[in-house]
Amino acid sequence: MIGPMPYPVSVRVEPVAADRDRLTTAFRLVLAIPHLLLVGSVGFGFAVHSGSNSVSSFSGETGLLGFVAIALAIVSWFTIVISGEHYTPIRRYTRFYLRWRVRSLAYLMLLTDRYPPFGDETYPAALTFDERDTPHDRVSVGFRLFLAIPHFIALFFVMCAWWVTTVISWFLILITAEQPDGLHTFGVGALRWLVRVEAYMLLLIDDYPPFSLD
Repeated sequence: MIGPMPYPVSVRVEPVAADRDRLTTAFRLVLAIPHLLLVGSVGFGFAVHSGSNSVSSFSGETGLLGFVAIALAIVSWFTIVISGEHYTPIRRYTRFYLRWRVRSLAYLMLLTDRYPPFGDETYPAALTFDERDTPHDRVSVGFRLFLAIPHFIALFFVMCAWWVTTVISWFLILITAEQPDGLHTFGVGALRWLVRVEAYMLLLIDDYPPFSLD
């Protein structure tokens, strides 16, 4: 019997060494600032941001490159709904942005100690796409924001839990130079869920994201 097809967006994070880098962990948030400015922090402000509708409000969650990706997604929403066309350069840019974002977030979320590259290079955290050669579902794209609302609600609680577990991990790494496997696994799962929803919202895929950390 053939099982269900895997989701076409996947995040892989290599296991980290038992002896974690205490120094970079202590200053992780400061060290990550250049990447945060470009590809954003942990959040999904393009969907459920709070505060003003200003550029700074959006870019604070998704970074400057993410703001461009959001603008392109808005353009693509119209081209897909009207003509069914999703232009290749837009898809390439959005994939590039999300790959960079995954590497940056993996570093920020204490899932790896290696400093992320600026751009596309081999890294212990990687994002892969399996975009199927099928036309976009115009109805799904047209109502994309409403369809994703259940995920926004679920992710709010998942990311709140992630913040708590990451603070715990931060202290444990500083004290013992180790992070419990369960906390690392949960962090990877939270990152996977977040990125699947972001790829869905940025119109790279039409497959509805699973409610899963796996």
